[in-house]
Amino acid sequence: MKLDKYFTDTKGTGVFASASREGEINTAIFSRPHIAADGTMIFIMGDNRTHANLQTNPQASFLFMEAGPGYRGSRFSLTKIAEEENDDLVRELCRRCKEADNADSIRKRYVVYFHINKQLPLIGPGEEERFSPLADPAAL
Repeated sequence: MKLDKYFTDTKGTGVFASASREGEINTAIFSRPHIAADGTMIFIMGDNRTHANLQTNPQASFLFMEAGPGYRGSRFSLTKIAEEENDDLVRELCRRCKEADNADSIRKRYVVYFHINKQLPLIGPGEEERFSPLADPAAL
């Protein structure tokens, strides 16, 4: 299973970690990312501490723990490569479209793109190989 299908079909909890230029670490619960055809990981972000950290330090980490018994999932080492303000794309990508279309919840949001440097299993040291967007996350 490729990552795009994995994150579309698999429920779970995501934790995104970023750090400021000064090294102050922030962690936040995040929705499942989207995966572009080229393997780029895409998140929708609000105007918050995570987004602010990424303006001065493009390095980040994303941990995804699958719902259900046991400890299954993956850890990703990421580098921000681009971002854009695009309300139409936010609505297109948003899995919780009710929120995206709710006038009471309108706020500035960004579509932020990341190169996946490395993918490791949720538990254990894993392999020290570089990420391949065609890899089956269950096999890692």
